[in-house]
Amino acid sequence: MGVVFTKTEKGRTEITERTGGLHPRMRRILIIVDGKRTVDELREFVAADDLTHTLGELEEAGYIEAVGIRKGDGVQAPVEGELPSITAFRDLPAAPNPADLEKARHFMINTLRTFCGQYTHMTLMSAINLAADHGELRALFPDWYRHVVESWQGRRRAEELRTQLLEVI
Repeated sequence: MGVVFTKTEKGRTEITERTGGLHPRMRRILIIVDGKRTVDELREFVAADDLTHTLGELEEAGYIEAVGIRKGDGVQAPVEGELPSITAFRDLPAAPNPADLEKARHFMINTLRTFCGQYTHMTLMSAINLAADHGELRALFPDWYRHVVESWQGRRRAEELRTQLLEVI
């Protein structure tokens, strides 16, 4: 089963006019989205290890939209309702578990140290360490992710790391 995306009017305009200021990697992915290939099929055409996240960002910015879900037998069904965003955070319980906050905090700091270096992005690491709740950590998620995927090794493991962090943040 795979989701099929197509360009919106905004996406088609971006291809011709380059007004959105997209990063070249995001632009390349926008170009190959054609309304026929599933996410798994697109993965064969790009070297971006963070394809799912990039597609999510393009969708949230209004450049692409899901038009169908292709099942294992090759039959494509239209999308009913909205698909959950791949960058969406889980719903927090009424009383969030403090251990989850600590796990998320340590995970973010450790991955930055591993993939970016011990003393790189110290301001972000400090902000992560001082985050008082899940909301503050969630606000730091885009910066964390961007810095992790800037490194070659981080880009290779971006999908896995994003998924692991979204389980606790």
